[in-house]
Amino acid sequence: MRTLVLGIDSGTQSTKAVVVQGATGRILGEGTKAYGLIEGLPPGAKEQHPVTWMDATVFAVRKALKEAKARPEEVQALGVSGQQHGLVALDKKGRVIRPAKLWSDTTTEAECRLLTEKIGGHKKAIKSVGNAILPGFTAPKILWLKRHEPPHYRRLATVLLPHDYLNYRLTGKSVMECGDASGTALLNVRKRKWSDRMLSAIDDDLAGKLPPLIASDEPVGLLQASAAEALGLTRNTLVSAGGGDNMMGAIGTGNTRQGVITASFGTSGTIYACAQSPVVDPTGEIAAFCDSTNRWLPLLCTMNVTTATGMVREHYDWTHEQFEKAARLVTAGSDGLILLPYLEGERTPNVPDGTGVWLGCRQSASSPGHHARAAIEGVTMGMNYGLARLKRLGISPTQIRATGGGSHSKLWREIMANVFDAEVVTLQTTEGAAYGAALQALWCWRRQQGDDLTITELTDRFVRLNPRQRTTPNSEDVERYRQTQQLQDTVSKALRKTFTQHRQLLS
Repeated sequence: MRTLVLGIDSGTQSTKAVVVQGATGRILGEGTKAYGLIEGLPPGAKEQHPVTWMDATVFAVRKALKEAKARPEEVQALGVSGQQHGLVALDKKGRVIRPAKLWSDTTTEAECRLLTEKIGGHKKAIKSVGNAILPGFTAPKILWLKRHEPPHYRRLATVLLPHDYLNYRLTGKSVMECGDASGTALLNVRKRKWSDRMLSAIDDDLAGKLPPLIASDEPVGLLQASAAEALGLTRNTLVSAGGGDNMMGAIGTGNTRQGVITASFGTSGTIYACAQSPVVDPTGEIAAFCDSTNRWLPLLCTMNVTTATGMVREHYDWTHEQFEKAARLVTAGSDGLILLPYLEGERTPNVPDGTGVWLGCRQSASSPGHHARAAIEGVTMGMNYGLARLKRLGISPTQIRATGGGSHSKLWREIMANVFDAEVVTLQTTEGAAYGAALQALWCWRRQQGDDLTITELTDRFVRLNPRQRTTPNSEDVERYRQTQQLQDTVSKALRKTFTQHRQLLS
């Protein structure tokens, strides 16, 4: 009988499932279910119904199992990757109180200021949890619920993150693991314990609403009967701790040793590394997260990547191929056209009121191709802003592993290599987070069998690079982008107060 494991990645736009063979690491079946956000919400509000994730999980898992021709008894374990930071509020009976506020929700800026002031300022926040208090994180969402929806807050009995909610639906148990929990701004990432100072800044009773913390290699439990029936699996299926999508993406890209950096180009953009000890940024621009292998994951996140390129593509009614073809007609630097891509505000740097800005608009840089290339360059330089900060904190990349939609573009990979001034590679397995969740599940299951196996041993064996998509930087373009980067950073800093004034004008 085959030993199979399942990886599930519940994201903002879709849920993906992969069936992986435990002996070879090969993906045997895949399934996907797409969905959207709740429409008609106020500006900055981004929400989804948690039941959407569970329904999509059932659909994706059953499709993946069918494609793999998997028998229920062959699947020994599954792991869940989920979008980070979302607030899932449950009542005493385990029912969802309201739709989940997502990582991309920027309506909590006032709560961020209040929490920062109450805890004693920015430096005290960094000391207490290792991170600044940003709109994307969970802590200000809890305070937002308390301030704006008191009846809902009075019903609040349990705070979960999206992947924790799926684990709860699968096993009937409420727990958190430190990787995803570190993105709440409630966890002291140095000690891997809840911060009493931060909890009391929100509510003296909040500690009782948080689930127990477990280690990354621990199981949550076995599938409960209702979940086993819905998924078409047995009740003996082990559910691993799981984690946030970035933590699972690190595992799925083999980023489980120092020197490797993962860059994910999706709706948002993330760059992260593996560290043996906490990497805390005094400025708070780099998130000092734990990872989902019982180590740490210094991470930067930008909120606008394929949102910006998609805006240009949709404006010209292009396919992805037409978009890249047009962009390739323009030279590096887009003849001086620069996009500051803060379409949904921004997280790194922290500019929640930010908007998109085109700089250098003139007739000689006004073709569709200029807009296409400038969009790619703008979001990549936005990520490089954070990578430069990572380097100043002592993270020295030897290789950048690119994932997400942007990594599929040859032109974009060339721009990455030149903006980052580093070798860029891709992987044979494109579903990094789902694959990482499967590998973590395999790691957890094998350790439960008494096998003293490290996660790095697994990823070294199973995660394979794509040798045909290795890209190295070009010195001439590296220098051009270095100068353009300086200009983009200068514009960003100069406009931050203007962004706030503009938002006030529109409100």
